[in-house]
Amino acid sequence: MARFFYDAEFGVTAPDLTLISIGVVSEDGREYYAVSSEFDPMAVHPWVRDNVLPQLPPAATWKPRSTIRAELLEFLGSDPVLWAWYGAYDHVALCQLWGTMPELPRAIPRFTLDVRQLWEHLGRPPLPEQTSGRHDALADARHVKAKWEALAEKAYSLGLAV
Repeated sequence: MARFFYDAEFGVTAPDLTLISIGVVSEDGREYYAVSSEFDPMAVHPWVRDNVLPQLPPAATWKPRSTIRAELLEFLGSDPVLWAWYGAYDHVALCQLWGTMPELPRAIPRFTLDVRQLWEHLGRPPLPEQTSGRHDALADARHVKAKWEALAEKAYSLGLAV
């Protein structure tokens, strides 16, 4: 079992999540980042156009969803535990890389644990600030990991395990 902290950026939220990018940080410090080449930059929500798209690397580095799928499966390994901040939509964006829920590989968890819920559960203790890179999937994933680490320290001080 290994923990992975992730964030996804997407163009719209319903009815389909249009994956733009995904960033994942493992508890051992390895990182994965990819931008999908299969989204239409003109069809994203205006907020995304203003806040997410300007932070993306050059389009020449973007990848097909099939490549992202294969690389993520290899990166996550056989027994990942997924954590995200407000992770409901992120989890759907991740799962949609494979299509329907029955198509999801057995190694991919059917749920993501939510750091935001852990924060609520622990009484909303202070968390580290994210000073740069907001709405960049990899920078956000790094910050999810930093928040989880702060909350894990708080939980352990209370005799709780996370």
